[in-house]
Amino acid sequence: MRTVITKDISHFTDFKNQLLHWANQHREVVFLDSNQYHQKYSSYDAVLAVDAFTSIKTDYENAFQDLYQYQSQTKDWLFGYLSYDLKNDTEDLHSNNFDGLDFPDLFFFQPKKLFLIKENQVEIQYLRMCDDEIETDFNDIVLSKLCDSATLREITINQRISKENYLSKVSKMLEHIHRGDIYEANFCMEFYAENAQIEPLEIYQKLNAISEPPFAVYFKNNFQYLLSASPERYLRKEGNKVISQPIKGTARRSFDSEQDEQLKSDLAQNEKERSENIMIVDLVRNDLSHTATKGSVQVEELCQIYTFKQVHQMISTIVSEVENTTSPIEILRTTFPMGSMTGAPKISAMQIIEELEETKRGLYSGALGYFTPTGDFDFNVVIRSILYNSEKQYVSFSVGSAITSQAIPEMEYEECLLKAKAMFEVLK
Repeated sequence: MRTVITKDISHFTDFKNQLLHWANQHREVVFLDSNQYHQKYSSYDAVLAVDAFTSIKTDYENAFQDLYQYQSQTKDWLFGYLSYDLKNDTEDLHSNNFDGLDFPDLFFFQPKKLFLIKENQVEIQYLRMCDDEIETDFNDIVLSKLCDSATLREITINQRISKENYLSKVSKMLEHIHRGDIYEANFCMEFYAENAQIEPLEIYQKLNAISEPPFAVYFKNNFQYLLSASPERYLRKEGNKVISQPIKGTARRSFDSEQDEQLKSDLAQNEKERSENIMIVDLVRNDLSHTATKGSVQVEELCQIYTFKQVHQMISTIVSEVENTTSPIEILRTTFPMGSMTGAPKISAMQIIEELEETKRGLYSGALGYFTPTGDFDFNVVIRSILYNSEKQYVSFSVGSAITSQAIPEMEYEECLLKAKAMFEVLK
């Protein structure tokens, strides 16, 4: 049981920053920020969960079954992530590529302390064991002074796959497509730094300021960090409704307003980008049908253009209805990994991805989010993100693009560099 109180906030942005700096003293932290991006499906402007009362950490074997038991027993707020390699639990697949980060495949925790921010109010929910700390903590938060920026140490960022090798691998993927093995696959490459010391909170804030996306995340589990500026929702459940919003299709922004509108218009009419998006919409419709009530899978939006600070994106919205008795874990299990980061057909695409990529994806292209006590949930797609293991002093970020029959390897490479731009900027 939780004690719940509500407080007014006078300065929304200042409070968010103070809350995040206060949170960083804890071993486990999940901070989710919508950056007040206007969106149809949203519960809070920002959420903070800290300090694990209970937790689950496991590799991919029986991961969804273990998560089902944990979620069923706690029936409380749970925060954490599903790594891409949980595909090995749902299908006969393997991940043998290099992993410099060494994160668990699945991690969730039940927070002792929870803050739910909406407009100029914060709802504070503490477990009864520590509810006598609410007032002290709140005073510490609002009185805390923000630290000055640290001097960032210079780090050398390396590219796991050279440009020449990237072009060769995309050509091989195109051979698979022309043979009919797959229609589309998301191919990714890693950038990394070794012997790297960074200030994770400061890097997150800089990354978030550049992009201001609707699914930003600061995640900390002891010495493991995710600093995410994700624009993409993987899956949300509101009561009986399930919502998926895959992104496929990217165009750069321009400072010239007329040119920016033209870039947006060009993206909307780009046949290659539309075909990529529609293929994933079909895949998502199929995934949702595993748990949907008959005839309830609908496409609410097809190939709509959404504008963010760095890029324009093509997003579709697919929804379904589920029975009250359907487990939230089953909805996740039957749709994971998300179609936008795999391809079609899904299993063949994942096999070819594994063969051609050189890094184990881990948390990258997985999902991070939360469950509510009633079994609703909301998860992002872990893209536009920096991962950091401070114990191993290893920094990593990956980028990718969808390869279809119309793909031109050179242009796919340029799209990857566009997506990597913000991560390079904050780390250099």
